[in-house]
Amino acid sequence: MSALEDNVSDPMARSGSTQETTIHAGSGAGAGSDPETVADAAEGSGSGLGPGTSDRRLIRGARARQTIARHAADVASSEGLNGLSIGRLATDLGLSKSGVQTLFGTKEALQVAAAESAREAFLDAVVRPTLQTSRGAARLRALTEQWITYAETPLFPGGCFWVANLADFDSRPGKVRDVLFGHHRDWLDTLTGELREAVGAGEAPRLDAELASFQIDAVLSAANIALRLGDNDATGKARRVIDGFLTPPR
Repeated sequence: MSALEDNVSDPMARSGSTQETTIHAGSGAGAGSDPETVADAAEGSGSGLGPGTSDRRLIRGARARQTIARHAADVASSEGLNGLSIGRLATDLGLSKSGVQTLFGTKEALQVAAAESAREAFLDAVVRPTLQTSRGAARLRALTEQWITYAETPLFPGGCFWVANLADFDSRPGKVRDVLFGHHRDWLDTLTGELREAVGAGEAPRLDAELASFQIDAVLSAANIALRLGDNDATGKARRVIDGFLTPPR
């Protein structure tokens, strides 16, 4: 089982982006002073609060953090993780800057949270729908079809989150690069695992599964960019390339 598929089977992973993430976010200057806003939720462990009140505030804080991180992922898909700012997100969501600052602390922590939120959304959209499909060629086709839908819809306003951000961090060691690289490696491992299953079942010719997964990922990434530029034929080209890897041996 691949790292992505193993994560999906983890109950903690399953609960991620499907959990309710609503918050009371108003608009205008007064939003940050509402007792139900992010700023209030972030103060959940203050002294003098009863256990019930503290627990409710912690829950609200967790939900607020999820909502902000998901919005940050949307912004970063178009403007990059480097384009994120606590002030921008607070303004977008009608929240207090101090409350958002309390929840995340640093820009790096916000960037990591955005990347993890993007991963959860990706698992929901691309990987989880394929888990009941037979392993090998059928699941590889299902995964790539879900990926194409993910890029076409698109799930994120700027298209694929990782295509938008990996290049910005490939030469910047640190937590953000480690998280992005780990997500990408898990995706490649997932493709590689299904290719090996397909070869073993006689559904694909003998091939270098790691090289083939690298090539498929490159084609999907190129299709994502082409879609953003208005080339609607890009997905058909991607499908033809993928079909080439899955032509059964004669």
